[in-house]
Amino acid sequence: MAPPDDMFGDDDYPAYTMGRAAEIIGASPDFLRRLGEAKLITPLRSPGGHRRYSRYQLRLAARAREMVDQGTALEAACRIIILEDQLEEALRLNEHYRLGRRGNDAGAA
Repeated sequence: MAPPDDMFGDDDYPAYTMGRAAEIIGASPDFLRRLGEAKLITPLRSPGGHRRYSRYQLRLAARAREMVDQGTALEAACRIIILEDQLEEALRLNEHYRLGRRGNDAGAA
């Protein structure tokens, strides 16, 4: 198991309770539940069954709250954010493979 400092530095570590997560993003716990129902975020559960959120999930939730506050329907906001996240990951992987291929081409020369 990683030392506590390493875990809290990890964007995927579920460090925040529902109440604290809601406070951080300026929303209600019900809003976080609805994001879970819309499949935008799936909080981990503590041994006692309580929802726990990571910083990465809070960034997604904050983006959803921002879009909903601007008038976007919750389901539409969640779908947009999921697509944005998938695009970002695809671009990151594409760049990784492109750089790897360039390194292989240079080694073959």
